[in-house]
Amino acid sequence: MALRTLASLGSLAGKRVIVRADLNVPLRDGVITDDGRVRATLPTLNALIDQGARLIVASHLGRPYGAPDPKYSLEPVAQRLSELLGKPVAFARDTVGVSAHEAVASLQDGDVTVIENLRFNPGETSKDEGERRAFAQQLAELGDALVSDGFGVVHRKQASVYDLAELLPSAAGLLIETEVDVLDRLTENPERPYAVVLGGSKVSDKLGVIAHLLPRVDTILVGGGMMFTFLAAEGYPVGASLLEKDQIETVKGYIATAKERGVTLIFPVDAVVASSFSADADHVVAAADALEDTPYGSSGLGLDIGPETAKIFADAIRGSKTVFWNGPMGVFEMPAFASGTKTVAQALTEVDGLSVVGGGDSAAAVRQLGFSDDRFGHISTGGGASLEFLEGKKLPGLEVLGWSL
Repeated sequence: MALRTLASLGSLAGKRVIVRADLNVPLRDGVITDDGRVRATLPTLNALIDQGARLIVASHLGRPYGAPDPKYSLEPVAQRLSELLGKPVAFARDTVGVSAHEAVASLQDGDVTVIENLRFNPGETSKDEGERRAFAQQLAELGDALVSDGFGVVHRKQASVYDLAELLPSAAGLLIETEVDVLDRLTENPERPYAVVLGGSKVSDKLGVIAHLLPRVDTILVGGGMMFTFLAAEGYPVGASLLEKDQIETVKGYIATAKERGVTLIFPVDAVVASSFSADADHVVAAADALEDTPYGSSGLGLDIGPETAKIFADAIRGSKTVFWNGPMGVFEMPAFASGTKTVAQALTEVDGLSVVGGGDSAAAVRQLGFSDDRFGHISTGGGASLEFLEGKKLPGLEVLGWSL
């Protein structure tokens, strides 16, 4: 079934439209450190403003566990949205209370208000269907239609994502439409050679996507903290590096399956090994089969892929027509261990084809390392949602909008 898009809602002029966005941005002392998710929703908001809709923007931020918490307030996001839209954006200090209703009542055609963090209400994430539906019904009182544009939460069966879409006329926004189109291209007849670059801390987070993509890809490159479980599966000692011992046998199975299918698995040939998990820790480059043969012995920590691995990875990426990358190659937040991630990011900008950065830490990394969004084919706004899409899982926030595998 096809995803319902904005056109399916007809004219929205003068209508109250709830836009479920994903404005879950990182904050430091109340200041947004990466506004990528705010900017990603602008095309949908501007399209609705141009129609003369009256917009109620709703989102979560962080994990306040069902109660108001000032450090998770969306007020800084409303201020940033006002700057980006170039017009006033009102802010309601609750979700479905007096402030929200007053803010909505005062809207004129083309106006925008942001309501407070949805997760300040326990009904948003409740596992109890009745409690969740009750909150969705309160939200529905604020609007005449729902435009779902928060791709980062479509894998969650939450009140504003799923139940509200059943209660109001609903459709996907332009961001979700784009995300689905790009990710669909990664799973259905991708241009080849097709490479997937996986990093991040835990291999257990990526098992599903590895299993689903093995029959579909030509090359899988493994870096980040998860690489040490693969190296251990190959029989290499990894010192005190991050290791999921309970996944070693599973990883051995994937290695065998890759060989059977003719999929090239590329593991690191070297790594940056540090004396401790610290930005100023002593560190050396060691061969992948000799990670304990350093001054730090078995207490050494691998915190980045090494320079030779980075070169091998970059060559494989540049030689591909389709590339999906999820998970940094090292602890990129620390300059001494950011080189591998930066090299991979640079290679993605040079792909002659489709390059997709799979959200989450990868998206944060490329921006922190100085890359602009337009240098990549697509930067997903949903790390977990992207992975579950590529795993072939059912995503309730998309299915309720008419989409199915």
